[in-house]
Amino acid sequence: MADEIIAERVRELLNYNPETGIFTRKIRTAQRHKIGDRADFLITSGNSKGYCRVSFDSKRYLAHRVVWLYVHGSWPELDIDHINGNKSDNRLANLREVDRSTNLQNMRHARKDNKTGFLGVYLHTQGRYVARIQKNGKCSYIGIFDCPKEAHEAYLVEKRKRHEGCTI
Repeated sequence: MADEIIAERVRELLNYNPETGIFTRKIRTAQRHKIGDRADFLITSGNSKGYCRVSFDSKRYLAHRVVWLYVHGSWPELDIDHINGNKSDNRLANLREVDRSTNLQNMRHARKDNKTGFLGVYLHTQGRYVARIQKNGKCSYIGIFDCPKEAHEAYLVEKRKRHEGCTI
């Protein structure tokens, strides 16, 4: 019931274009906002950097979750995954509700603290590169390689086999 009320409120205040993934304002709720203005903004810092945010009724929400509410009438129970890996692409066709494990399987880039710069590749103690993959909390060794690019290629082959949520 509460979700339906919030969804109605969102639809009252905002327009959502599923082809572009953009929210615009239907109603002027503040002096700085005009009807037709874009209502979603790119987050440029912090943990949510790269995602878009929508604000209404003095609260901030991640835009991809508001898309789900707007279209389906209820908040998503699971994660919302950006299929193409672009956090700011909120087109309906690019969003899917998945569990956390599947969402993590769709990672496309190495973490910032990865010294090799390649997803699934780690520097071995002897200056070579280890490729390994994780699924359901279990890490599997793929092999040791002379160059990080070779290790990454081997990782991608395994990723496509083992990760059902992978869209690379």
